This record gives sequence, structure tokens and C-alpha cells, in this order.
Amino acid sequence: MGWPSAENTKLALVDADIRYYPHFLTASEADCFFDRLLQNIEWRHDDITIFGKTYKQPRLTALYGNNGKPYSYSNIVMWPHSFIEPLTTIKERIEKVAKVEFTTCLLNLYRDGKDSNGWHSDDEKELGRNPVIASVSLGEERYFHLRHKKNKSLKSKLLLQHGSLLLMQGETQHNWQHQIPKTAKRIGPRINLTFRVIV
Repeated sequence: MGWPSAENTKLALVDADIRYYPHFLTASEADCFFDRLLQNIEWRHDDITIFGKTYKQPRLTALYGNNGKPYSYSNIVMWPHSFIEPLTTIKERIEKVAKVEFTTCLLNLYRDGKDSNGWHSDDEKELGRNPVIASVSLGEERYFHLRHKKNKSLKSKLLLQHGSLLLMQGETQHNWQHQIPKTAKRIGPRINLTFRVIV
């Protein structure tokens, strides 16, 4: 494995610190990691309840970690599996860039364009104040949308490339929401790894 690519762009957004590393992994590394994770992760398909209605989450998920602590969102409680390869390798590479030791990885599998993730912030109490969220994208490119919580006119979107890293830190989660919207395009699967620290 090579060293993480230091080439990055800081997004020009107020009240946020978001950096995008488009070539964090080489194409061959990203291909290899995608195939291994798709086959070896213990994916689950949870029910989610919003406004009193329950339905299947529009994606598959999994939680891995090294401190045994659960992660909760939208009335779902997930207990972590122990880290496996290649999650450990990816985690160590991100830590060299982020200067943070992550405890947990939440994985999302978007099977096609119908799978999505609605507007939210990664601001759950177990993440602490000003959490660092490191998001690696593998597989099909998808658009990542952002909107400011108070000033609704402030919006942005970014096409997350295969093998890229998006690093969100500082007050980003307190001031911004993000989503992966559905798309009518016929596209293949995407795996997203979001590393974080659960305190």
C-alpha cells in the first residue's frame, strides 16, 4: 500500500471545515477494497421509523469498532463487530491524514440509484462536540449535497469519486446537514465508510 495522497481541496463553506481528497486511494486499491468489503461485511437491512411510519431503510448498513460502544440514530441501535481487514488498513491510512484515532466505522451500501440517505447531521451525543467524520467512497460515484442549517440559501454539492476521502471536522456538523439523494440514473453499487470517534 502506498502513502495517502495529500492532495486536497478545502470547500469554501462558512461555518465548516471540510476537505476533499479525490485520490486518497489509487484506482486499483479502491477496486480491491470495494470487492472485499462487498463480500465480507455483515450487512443489515434495518427498519426505520419517521413521523410514526415504519419502513425499510433505503440502503444496507453495518457497524464495526474497537471499543464495543453502540451507535444510535433514528431509533436504531447498532452494536459493533470487531474491525476486520481491509477496514483496519483504511482506518490507519486515514489517521495519518486526520491526526485522529478513530474507534468506529459506520458503513453504508447503496445498492443502486434508488438507495439514499436523507438530510441529517452526524451530531449524535455519543460523537461528542465538534466530531471528526472521515468518509471514504468506493464504487459508483454519487452526489453529496450540503445545506446550512440556519441560512437555507447556502447549499453545495460534490461528486464523490471512487477512492476519495471527505474529511468533515470543526463545527461542520453543528452548522450543516448533508444527504445522498436518490437518482433516476441506472448506476451500480456504492460503499461508503464513515469513520468516527464514539466517546
